[in-house]
Amino acid sequence: MSNRETDEHSGVEDTGHEWDGIRELDNPLPRWWLYIFYGCIVIAAIYWVLMPSWPGMHSYAKGVLHQSDRVEVAKQLETLQHLRGAEGAMLRTASLETIESDPKLQAYALAVGQSVFGDNCATCHGVGGTGSKGYANLRDDVWLWGGSLEDIQHTIQVGVRSDNPHARQSQMPSFGRDQILQPAQIDDLTEYVVALSRRPANAAAVARAAPVFAEQCVACHGPQGKGNVTLGAPDLTDADWLYGPERTDIRGQIWNGRGGVMPTWEARFSPETIKALAVYVHANAGGQ
Repeated sequence: MSNRETDEHSGVEDTGHEWDGIRELDNPLPRWWLYIFYGCIVIAAIYWVLMPSWPGMHSYAKGVLHQSDRVEVAKQLETLQHLRGAEGAMLRTASLETIESDPKLQAYALAVGQSVFGDNCATCHGVGGTGSKGYANLRDDVWLWGGSLEDIQHTIQVGVRSDNPHARQSQMPSFGRDQILQPAQIDDLTEYVVALSRRPANAAAVARAAPVFAEQCVACHGPQGKGNVTLGAPDLTDADWLYGPERTDIRGQIWNGRGGVMPTWEARFSPETIKALAVYVHANAGGQ
C-alpha cells in the first residue's frame, strides 16, 4: 500500500520517504537538464566511435579517426629537433664569445639556457638565480671560481666537490670540530673576519687573532682576506656571505668548515647545452 501523499503547499506528490519530519517531493528534473544529460550520452557514443576509447585484452578500440596523442607528440618533437638542429650545431662549433656577440645565436642560447636552468638549477639557486644560505647567488658579480664565460662553463661541466675527477675542489678546515683551534681562538677569529668586512669588532680580539689568521687562513684567503678564485676561497672583505654574515654564521663556518657540492653536468648535458647554460648565467648574473 503506497504511503505517497500530496503536499498541500505545492500540490506535488511526495515519494513516500520521510526523514525527521521532512518529506521528499517527487519533482521532475528540469527539462533543460534532461536535454543536456541526453546530449552528453549522444556525444559520448559518437566519441566512442570516432576516438580511441574502450580497452581490450591486448589493445584498445582505435576509433575510426585513428587519433593518437603519442604519435602527435612524437611528430612535434621530431619537428622541434629539426628546427633546433641547425642552431644547435652552430652552438656546438661556435666559441662562447661568438655566441654572445651574435644576436641570433645569443637569443637561442638564452632561451635554451633559461629552460635548462629552470628544470635543473633553480632547485638550489632559486628560480631567479638569487640563491639562499649555502647556495650561491648567481645574480651578483661575486664568483668563488671566476665569473668569465670559460670559468662558468667549466664549473657547470665538472661541478664543485663532485665525483668528477676534474671537479673544482676546495676544503676549508674544520677548525673547531677537528680541534685545530681552541674555542676562544675561534671567537677571536670571528671578530677578525667581522673587522675585515669593515664592520665594528672587538679590537682586542682582532689583535689576538691577527697571528692566527696569518698562520691558518692567509694561504687561501690572502693577507688582506681578498680570497683566491683559483682555490675557490671567498673574499672576506665584501658584504657577500655564502653561509650568512652574522657572527654566529661566521663562527659556525670557522668551526665546521662547511662546503657544498654542485653536481657535474657534462655527463647529462650536451656540449651545446652547457654552452647555452653558461651564456645564460653569464648574461643574467653580471659575469666578469
